[in-house]
Amino acid sequence: MKTKAWEQTFETFAQELLDELKVPGAVVAVAKDGELIYEKGFGYRDREAQLPPDLDTVFGIGSITKSFTCVAIMQLQEEGKLSVHDPVVTYLPEFRTPDEEHTRKVTIHHFMTHTPGLPPLSSLIPAMLRSMQDDPAAEELLKHPEFAEKEPIDTFEQLMAYIGDQPIELLGPPGTEFSYSNDAFGLLGAIIERVSGKSFEDYVKDHILQPLGMDRSVFFVEELDDDNHSVLYSTREKDGAKEVYRAPIWWDSPSMRAAGFLKASARDMLRYAELYRTGGIAGSSSLLTPESVTQMVSPHAKVDALRSYGYGLGMLSFAEGVTLIQHTGGLKGITAHMLILPEAGLTGILLTNVDDAPITELTLGLLNSLFDRPLKTPFATFADYEVPLARMKSYAGAFKSGEGDEVTIQLDEEAGQLHIQMGKETLPLRSIGEDAFLFTRREIDTLVRFVRNQDGEIKRFALGSRQLPKVES
Repeated sequence: MKTKAWEQTFETFAQELLDELKVPGAVVAVAKDGELIYEKGFGYRDREAQLPPDLDTVFGIGSITKSFTCVAIMQLQEEGKLSVHDPVVTYLPEFRTPDEEHTRKVTIHHFMTHTPGLPPLSSLIPAMLRSMQDDPAAEELLKHPEFAEKEPIDTFEQLMAYIGDQPIELLGPPGTEFSYSNDAFGLLGAIIERVSGKSFEDYVKDHILQPLGMDRSVFFVEELDDDNHSVLYSTREKDGAKEVYRAPIWWDSPSMRAAGFLKASARDMLRYAELYRTGGIAGSSSLLTPESVTQMVSPHAKVDALRSYGYGLGMLSFAEGVTLIQHTGGLKGITAHMLILPEAGLTGILLTNVDDAPITELTLGLLNSLFDRPLKTPFATFADYEVPLARMKSYAGAFKSGEGDEVTIQLDEEAGQLHIQMGKETLPLRSIGEDAFLFTRREIDTLVRFVRNQDGEIKRFALGSRQLPKVES
């Protein structure tokens, strides 16, 4: 196939970016109307052995797994075994929140849209604990005060008990506040098990992977017949510089596999992405009705000024008449992004083998190349919004989540400028609306907003997809 001009431009951009941020390996693949039009492996799936990745190399896909979980729920709904509007306690009577009436009102739909009213909790690390305990890459993380001395969460029942015991303040009535919840998706796995009579993993294999011919998609790389899978790498600071090191142990969580622990090849993921382009059909398999797919890709919950969320999938307007349906995934040794642009007939997958790879920059460069736009054209542009100094003062404070995320908002009164501090990094905030701001990192805009209570007091800070409670002014 003759190389198109955009391919060379994109590959030069991508290689420079991957080299700059020391990403060991990546695969990028795109299909048009179901036919592969572009594939490229960068670097190495195993850096030390100098083994390159290809379309069949199995990478972790992290939270893209959530869309598979929602496919399973929709299939069970089509069979009449449940409804997405059923209360969660119908299937999980052990599920508890601090408010009994609130608990009764939480539905499967709320779990699938990250709107059950739960703030980010500290359960993911204990849920992965057994796989982390012998991993040198996890040593520092497990010393974090938020996670030290935690007992492992091995079962759905333990996860529900853990959630019920947390001294949390709910974000609002079910369906009113979006905040990304691995816990909710972990428990969707429990619902699938109880309704289907199969383990979550077996259900996904039998009803999604096998019908689609996804024979290089597994929950455990040991299931593969070969070693064509990515070696995991992680990052740390050494002598003031970023070091990328080999960290081959895969983290796992029996109670949260439905939230993010599937592994797959790029070829398999393109096959899977077809479901959302075609209305439920991939190859000769019909996995969902068009009505179910429409439910999945409808914007049920507003995330920020740009993004919405359906069932296990996010969406935003990318170009005139073109919607970008997407989901990212990230964990130690994993950064991934799945793309579907139905109106353009495009599907795509980007897979890497290191945490915190520049996946958004890669995705934007790829999409801009495909749409013949300058490589760094942003997803959207926003006009400045003037904020009085008195109001700016109300934003200052510290915000922290149960997952360990911490940010501090600082005000430089003399300059009339807000800054966000995350770890060792401090960046200016630009106001774009009522309580809405953005910051720019590596030329990518991240939208954030402050969340007030009924009395107008700032209670939380929405960073990316999570709401971080305020801990001090």
